[in-house]
Amino acid sequence: MKLPKLYPILDTGIVAERGFDTVRAAAAFLEGGAGILQLRHKEHWSRAALGAARHVADLCREAGVLLIIDDRADIAMLLEAGLHVGQDDQSPRDARRLMGTGAVIGFSSHNARQVCAAGGEPVDYLAFGPIFATQSKRNPDPVTGIEGLKECRALLGETGEKPLVAIGGIARGTARQVLAAGADSVAVIGDLLPAELTSLSLRRRMDEWQQLLK
Repeated sequence: MKLPKLYPILDTGIVAERGFDTVRAAAAFLEGGAGILQLRHKEHWSRAALGAARHVADLCREAGVLLIIDDRADIAMLLEAGLHVGQDDQSPRDARRLMGTGAVIGFSSHNARQVCAAGGEPVDYLAFGPIFATQSKRNPDPVTGIEGLKECRALLGETGEKPLVAIGGIARGTARQVLAAGADSVAVIGDLLPAELTSLSLRRRMDEWQQLLK
């Protein structure tokens, strides 16, 4: 598969802490040109959370944008979305059995050993990081740096069949460097959120990213 250069991740907890609404944030990202959107919800999946996720899924469907759900295959299946799993989640093979051959599944890796092991997994793309220090994850893995990303690219090959998504502390000032080191796409969380969260400010920030990565 071919991924957009920008892979936005909407963390519901971070947005809520900033006093903003998940659905409105998703709408702003989509209006700003997002070509893929991951919904990351680390708290309890309450009825309200699921209702908001359904709304986001509807918005993505209307926009023709792929929605990815973090961690939860059951929620992804309910929403007819893709799935992203980490090293401590259910295995990619189990997720594939549940979701079938047509679903998009991504898989996180954090070091050379995990990258090599992921090559044989039934996933569509591979995420690698954290490239830089990040505050969006409670217990982040050790920072890999640009050199770690280059090593990962070499292990996968220059034209690997699985796209490589770099993640972790990536901002507008470092995105081009990350892409030059071999990433096919950059996953961004914190730098998509301006100091003041409004629908307009989110759309403008998305536009900045789109212009940067042209």
